[in-house]
Amino acid sequence: MKTLDFKKCFSILYMAILLVPFSLAAQTNLTEYSGKVIDGKSNKALVAASLSINESNISTISNSEGDFVLKVPDESLDSKVIVSLLGYNTRVLPLSQLSKSDNVIELYEAVTELSTVNISTFKSAENLVKKVFKNKEKNHQNQSVYMTAFYRETIKRRNRNVSLTEAVVNILKYPNQSLVRDAIKLNKARKSTDYKRLDTVSVKLQGGPFSTIYLDIMKYPEYIFTDETISSYNFTFNEPSTVNNRSVYVVDFKSKNNGLNLNYNGKLYIDSQSLALVSANYALDVSNKNKSKNLLVKKKPSSIVVYPLVAEYKVDYKAKGNKWYYSYSNLNLKFKVKKKREIFNKVYTLSSEMAVTDWEINTQERKMSGKDRLRPSVIITDAISGFSDPNFWGAYNLIEPDKSIESAIEKIRKNLEKQREKERQQQTANGSP
Repeated sequence: MKTLDFKKCFSILYMAILLVPFSLAAQTNLTEYSGKVIDGKSNKALVAASLSINESNISTISNSEGDFVLKVPDESLDSKVIVSLLGYNTRVLPLSQLSKSDNVIELYEAVTELSTVNISTFKSAENLVKKVFKNKEKNHQNQSVYMTAFYRETIKRRNRNVSLTEAVVNILKYPNQSLVRDAIKLNKARKSTDYKRLDTVSVKLQGGPFSTIYLDIMKYPEYIFTDETISSYNFTFNEPSTVNNRSVYVVDFKSKNNGLNLNYNGKLYIDSQSLALVSANYALDVSNKNKSKNLLVKKKPSSIVVYPLVAEYKVDYKAKGNKWYYSYSNLNLKFKVKKKREIFNKVYTLSSEMAVTDWEINTQERKMSGKDRLRPSVIITDAISGFSDPNFWGAYNLIEPDKSIESAIEKIRKNLEKQREKERQQQTANGSP
């Protein structure tokens, strides 16, 4: 069994008072479609709805406001887009029926009959969960896969963005049963940090894209469920659900006591046919203030205490043939920073998400050289020039930014333009050409 030091490998926050200062080919001929995914009854925006091109692995997801942009190679314009979300009936739409923009795609909640999902097949929810992990080699990725993914990371102080990181990465994802860790290569990235708003404390995410890839609990079960810890949870059946028109078991889990170093509560969504994990939503129990303080912090000054207020995680898988593959994950952390001899606390929110936008079985046995691989301890450095280019991402699919991120990007662009104008004026004053 693999054993990992959670504090060493999955440290989420890095804090310091002193500021520390081969891929899937991008398609050039493509058509872009944009729009919104909503609940057909309530008109509510649907978050993280999957949009996939059939007979390919090209996909994207809707953002927190339901908006999406999907870039499709011109040779695939006769294809269909599959729109799916847990708990909703799947829709399949020919691309020829979509406009280039302002599409509104309605999904309707699925009604799952109890008879469709026979819970009595399993006498206990715990036995079902154990079977999920026992069968992971059969149901989940068992070959090396080469993926392209979009990663976004934001840090907010109160409700104001202070740091924004976006990147396209390549992932060499090894089989779940392999002891080899997944490798990540930075393809292109941009990052901007407003250090003035961060004040005297610099909050940084250690690991970058690794913070989301480690949420793949079928590859890295040691972060939450091991043979030793699984019995420390209570598992109970909830109302069944549906994804991609397939029936899904819903299992709630909660730690029995506070004996574990890390106590999680959440839901597991399990395909009723294959018993593969479809999705997991869970949260770290931070109710015990003394126990949770500084829990997610890798490094900090001794004069600072950090109390996590929220620590939420999500991972989704997508079926291809008879196997399920890592598709999307996110984390959301909210924490309070208390500094000695200061009356007011500072509240920060850190969010990161990664969506796989294309992948293929690694039949060519491609590898990533050591110099190209990101380290799990990486902190992505500032690179603001990419924000001035409206076509920075080219043909790559991405998660459409919500309004707060769009506003932050626009502000960064304006600041860059002001900076360049100032430099031009200085050059003119100095007589430079």
